[in-house]
Amino acid sequence: MTWTGYRYRDTDADGWTTYWRLDPRGQDFRLADWAGRPDRPGHRLWERAATPAGVHGRWRTSAAAVALEIRASLGIYSRIAPVDVLVDGQLHKRCPLEAGIHKLEVELPGRAVEVEIWLPQSGVIAIREPVFGAAAEPVAPSGPRWITYGSSITQCSGAYGPSETWPALVARRYGWDLVALGFAGECHLDAIAARTIRDTPAGLISLCLGINVYGGWTYNGRTLPGQVESFVATIRAGHPRTPIAVITPLFAPNVEGRPNPVGLTLDSIRELVELGARQDPDVQLIDGRDVLTMDEAKQLYADDLHPGPEGYRLIGERLGDVLAGIPRTPAS
Repeated sequence: MTWTGYRYRDTDADGWTTYWRLDPRGQDFRLADWAGRPDRPGHRLWERAATPAGVHGRWRTSAAAVALEIRASLGIYSRIAPVDVLVDGQLHKRCPLEAGIHKLEVELPGRAVEVEIWLPQSGVIAIREPVFGAAAEPVAPSGPRWITYGSSITQCSGAYGPSETWPALVARRYGWDLVALGFAGECHLDAIAARTIRDTPAGLISLCLGINVYGGWTYNGRTLPGQVESFVATIRAGHPRTPIAVITPLFAPNVEGRPNPVGLTLDSIRELVELGARQDPDVQLIDGRDVLTMDEAKQLYADDLHPGPEGYRLIGERLGDVLAGIPRTPAS
């Protein structure tokens, strides 16, 4: 195994590979359209799924350099995230990207080390396989697989780099095999996401639910609990013994207490998500308001809803402690 954290890889005739976090084969992309919402372009879920957030590879090598070709464009994004190269678990080189084709060459120590390459968590990205200046042996993940599903706060486009999103920080801290299913603006309990998690072996699953439901008015008070129940039940069908944690929305200081167009506040969404999740008696509930305080959110958020880089660091510390305390099944 060279890369991990993706569902399907698609390589074109020119050798450019896209790493999909959901499998697009046979899917009708119109299912991700927002009917009646002209401000929301269709197929956004699939454009997010083609961004390799959390996708990374690890090699053992004595090479003095590694070369990587990467093709990047903005697409629906406001920024293109960098590529991170780590050596023996420490950030060695962060390579900023702009739109276009880049031929990156990163010097390495030239002695026996483990090299990790983390692909951008933001932007439309395709790559050609890295070329090392000497033999390089792929290193397969050794820890339990952790799947985490959520919104932009899980995709973490605004983190310093792909190795410093909160899921990456947690996975690196504990040696977990990360599958990061964060889809900015697109955490709407889609069936394809539930089936993907159901069909992917895992030792731990976490689901950050509710913030996109609030912003997109996807469900109302009648439909949200049942949709959460159904989403969790689909996952549970493939993971009868795997711990599942459901995280309710973190504080969003500027919208707390404001009903959305279907009458739900963030507090009511927290209650409804919890109600639906508790239909599975084995689900672990994590109150998002315990992850960051209101004052921390006011200080660390880059806008009304999204943490800045230091906010993601603190989220990783806090959620990592909680998630690590949940007993896990053996690695698959």
